[in-house]
Amino acid sequence: MKIKGHEIKGAIFDVDGTLLDTMPMWSTVGVGYLAERGIEAEPNLPEILFATTTEMASEYMKERYGLTETVEEIRDGMNAIAERAYANTAQFKAGAAEFLDLLKEEGIPMAIATSTDHHCIKAAMDRLGYSDYFVTMLSAADVGAPKSEPKIFREAIEALGSEPSETWVFEDGYYAMQTVKPLGMKILGIYDAQSHGDQEDIKDISDVYIKEFTELL
Repeated sequence: MKIKGHEIKGAIFDVDGTLLDTMPMWSTVGVGYLAERGIEAEPNLPEILFATTTEMASEYMKERYGLTETVEEIRDGMNAIAERAYANTAQFKAGAAEFLDLLKEEGIPMAIATSTDHHCIKAAMDRLGYSDYFVTMLSAADVGAPKSEPKIFREAIEALGSEPSETWVFEDGYYAMQTVKPLGMKILGIYDAQSHGDQEDIKDISDVYIKEFTELL
């Protein structure tokens, strides 16, 4: 199978803002957690937390806002807010489900590499009926490193068993694409409103750039 003339033998997917339209929800989780405690968040909190793991976000919020809860309690509280959305309302972005169906029909192995905690992603994929499409679903917490480091992508490609040059990473986050590029994998950049300011950089670094998955069907 080819993507706009390029061979694909393995696929690694980001979830939030790539497969699922959940970035608007994530932009409010930290703000919502603080609001429940009567604390007003700084205006740019969503941008500050954007490229972090939930653990890192919890550590930042504890220190920045002087929260009395432990880092683990903050993490669990934010995850509880997010998990409700994944389990009940999160939906695929336009054309994403159909594109996954196409890859499955072609026998292309797929993996997930996400900053979001594993149980949240699994809750969404279980509800949507797509969990068994993936060889592995890796979160940054699973591997102990954020997506600004290559560990999660290396573990994903090892699980797929495909060659880096024929493995595609589907991403909406420029910071993650910068991690992927030196690993020799292809990058498919997809537009998401939360990354609007990075679009020119994303277009430059991507091997293929799309606004939505319907362009690949």
